[in-house]
Amino acid sequence: MLFWMSWCGDGAVMPNVTRGDRAAGLMCYLVGEGKRNEHTDPHLVAGDGAMLAWHDDNQLGKASAMAIARHLERPNKVYGVDVQGGHVWHCSLSLRADEGELSDERWQEIANDFVSRMGFDDQEGTKAPCRWVAVRHGLSTNGNDHIHVVVNLVREDGTKAAPWRDYKTAQDACRELEKKYGLMPVEGPERGLATRGYHPAEAEAQARSKARAKYDTWREQEARQGRQHPVWRQLPAAERGARMNAELTADQPRVALARAVRGCAAAAKDEAEFVRRMRQQNLLVRPRYADGGTDVITGYSVAARPVAGERPIWYGGNRLGRDLSLPRLRSMWEDTPQGAQAAADEWAAAKRGKRPVAPGRETRTPPPAVWEKYQAEMATQLKILAQTPPGDQARWAIAARDAAGAFAAWSTRVEATPGPLARAADELSKSAQTKRPVTGVPVHKTSFAASAMLLAAAGGKNNAAAQAAVIAQLFRSAAAIRDMRAASGQVRRQAALDQLMREELVQVARAYAPAGVASSTVPQSTTHSVTGETLTPAQASFPSPIPGRLTPTGGNSQARPTEADAARRRGRGR
Repeated sequence: MLFWMSWCGDGAVMPNVTRGDRAAGLMCYLVGEGKRNEHTDPHLVAGDGAMLAWHDDNQLGKASAMAIARHLERPNKVYGVDVQGGHVWHCSLSLRADEGELSDERWQEIANDFVSRMGFDDQEGTKAPCRWVAVRHGLSTNGNDHIHVVVNLVREDGTKAAPWRDYKTAQDACRELEKKYGLMPVEGPERGLATRGYHPAEAEAQARSKARAKYDTWREQEARQGRQHPVWRQLPAAERGARMNAELTADQPRVALARAVRGCAAAAKDEAEFVRRMRQQNLLVRPRYADGGTDVITGYSVAARPVAGERPIWYGGNRLGRDLSLPRLRSMWEDTPQGAQAAADEWAAAKRGKRPVAPGRETRTPPPAVWEKYQAEMATQLKILAQTPPGDQARWAIAARDAAGAFAAWSTRVEATPGPLARAADELSKSAQTKRPVTGVPVHKTSFAASAMLLAAAGGKNNAAAQAAVIAQLFRSAAAIRDMRAASGQVRRQAALDQLMREELVQVARAYAPAGVASSTVPQSTTHSVTGETLTPAQASFPSPIPGRLTPTGGNSQARPTEADAARRRGRGR
């Protein structure tokens, strides 16, 4: 669905085409921080040829915003033409939050078509074109992917564009573009489900059907092994919702790309290695330079390598996940002049398609002693995590980020198609998506992140016991994050991770258990993270996925009545 980003109190969508006389003020706002610091990575996705030649997709700053404004207003100043209502025409084109995000290339196509349908281009050589740009700067505060189209209504020859009935014209243009690009249609009395696109209720029904079918199959398998589980309709609403959400995200290619990048980031010890690991995973990589040069790298874009004859679809790091923006990734690595230069060399080689400049440990198999070292460090890290309050969002976000990266690296190594490890990485990454950068925490890579390097390499079988010990600690980190979610009142997220651990990850754990874990590497007893519950040696190695009794912070601590309690109450009421 394409619509304007102006919301009424009752949730209706209203047109928000605006006019003015100050292109400089508008452009500075579009490349600035936004009213609530929601603007991230401002750059051009479309515009007239001169604009794209000068600025490409580089990150825009105030100086570039002023240069763009001067270019836009040049015809108006040269010809001295006044336009009633203002010569600067501005419109925001947006998607619904639940429709996800588009690539820059797709937004470019939409912007070009929209400007043509509005009559602002040369109309196939019959008119002089208007100068215009389309800016993209991240999601809105409501989570909507969008672009801003800015047009000078004074054409190159001094004539005026005719914005008469521009609201109606823009509405009609959006409806046409929805059909052309397969976007969700706007609902209305005259619009039915036969229109090209999809309806949210239809997608939800399909996700519910798939989730229920998978659950029924799993329940039958468990029953054959003597384990009984409730039927679908008896599951808590939070667990049913978690299963449906998993199905809704299963087919999104951006999720798979984010998982691959997350695994590379966690396994890398510095930015240069991060670039090399992404290329090692057969990803296309290109840097984003600061405006006006090629020596300062402010961001990056990646794309899955397309099949022959297709064009790659690029995604900026920030659009893959808040924790995958380059500034946040850099907080994981030590900042040195030598490291910055090495990273710049690798970025340049990636952009030009040349061989890596200085291949490093991503090409080597770690020795057995390294597995033992990180297993001991992870045990220490888990003890620290067990003492971390559920409300310490910064530290839990780091733990979730690193654990998600380790599962992602492991999945990339051993899963031909996304399986339990991939789903664990995706689910854990949700706890790493903080709106603001994590501050106040020392910059270092935790042992969980370091384990990603080991799992990505998947050393030989001669150190199976050490590998199993590292994997056991990684499972314990996932259990700790699950417990944190429960203690923080994150019911749906806790249910999603609990379901994943109970049904899928426990099978992975059993597969590794026969390899044996040396008794010296597993503590004889430990405590349940957050709750302080004492665990047996077996539970300490591969923790039970069933959470203990937890009281959500800031919520009602009274337990909910069971179905048996409700039945007794109904009986007394008769």
